[in-house]
Amino acid sequence: MLEDAQALDRMFHALSDQSRRGMIDRLGLGPASVTELAQPLDMALPTVMKHLQVLETSGLVLSEKAGRVRTYHLRKEALASVERWIAERKASWNRTFDRLDIFLADTSTETTGE
Repeated sequence: MLEDAQALDRMFHALSDQSRRGMIDRLGLGPASVTELAQPLDMALPTVMKHLQVLETSGLVLSEKAGRVRTYHLRKEALASVERWIAERKASWNRTFDRLDIFLADTSTETTGE
């Protein structure tokens, strides 16, 4: 369980940066080279590489090198674990709000005598 929590922490850390989220968005369209991922960004190539390393370490992307070109691929199953975590929290919050609604409705009925 601790390992799962650490993996999730790495993913949320990777997603906390706007540039990395942009790279994830681009990779959602299909594989891309470092140059393609760097093109819309206003940063030096070594900085782009550092961002890509964070994404790869988090498990959100995979890379492969063919000759001199490194291509990155989105790991959609990794995003599924983030989505699952969020869905679990949302379901828990919704249950809490549902209980609060019931409590408030009961309290309102008691005070109005209906």
